[in-house]
Amino acid sequence: MTIRLHGIPNCDTVKRARAWLTDQGVAHEFIDFKKAGASGADLQRWAAAVGWQQLLNRQGTTWRKLDPAVQSGIVDEASARRLMQAQTSVIKRPVVEWPGGSVSVGFSPAEWEKRLTRN
Repeated sequence: MTIRLHGIPNCDTVKRARAWLTDQGVAHEFIDFKKAGASGADLQRWAAAVGWQQLLNRQGTTWRKLDPAVQSGIVDEASARRLMQAQTSVIKRPVVEWPGGSVSVGFSPAEWEKRLTRN
């Protein structure tokens, strides 16, 4: 299985993550949230792996621009998944699906190096 990196191409963290993988000579597939979206099945699988709270980016611009009533309505995984499917920019990036089925969110060169040496 190829590493699948999900994100938005103009996100600085996604750019650094993609560049790091390329610099390490690691083949990967990039899936653009803006073009492909995030399926309900993907969101359910990712939330099961890392938790919906980690998957939902409450620090980003998209979250801060949401109406406070919408923000306060995100109280569980189901409500978070509905929002993330409707507005993929609120998903913390990148979401990476690793060989073997594990999932990570965000970019950490040290953690990624450990993952690559385990596989």
